[in-house]
Amino acid sequence: MRAINPWINFNGNAEEAFTFYKSVFGGEFTKITRFKDLASDEFQVAESEANKIMHIGLPIGKNNVLLANDVPEFMGRVSENENRSKIAVCAESKEEADKIFNGLSAGGDVEGPIGEGPWGTYAGMFRDKYGIEWIVEFDPNYNG
Repeated sequence: MRAINPWINFNGNAEEAFTFYKSVFGGEFTKITRFKDLASDEFQVAESEANKIMHIGLPIGKNNVLLANDVPEFMGRVSENENRSKIAVCAESKEEADKIFNGLSAGGDVEGPIGEGPWGTYAGMFRDKYGIEWIVEFDPNYNG
């Protein structure tokens, strides 16, 4: 298996969220496709949906890509407050873990402050200001 990459659905604010994520992780978007880029006679796109994101990718770390799209209005809203899976970020140091945790949790709700855990890792958990749940962890014994 080459990679497993998380994919997040947004309600029209994918570009805003990914600009925020880029400010924390750095890097450049690999691709941004808007619904208007796919419009054709067979695939009609409402003007209100034209600039929304069909696909966006942000490389994170060495082999990972965070992916997302906006859900078209006709498909209904995504509930950011539902209990979803969390995105786990494995940092290479405590300093990197702190930087990512503090950056992504800004404006969000911290569920577990970052610090030494009873299982031997340095970790914290939060829901960011876009409703996405994250765990940031540094494991000093990880050799992968």
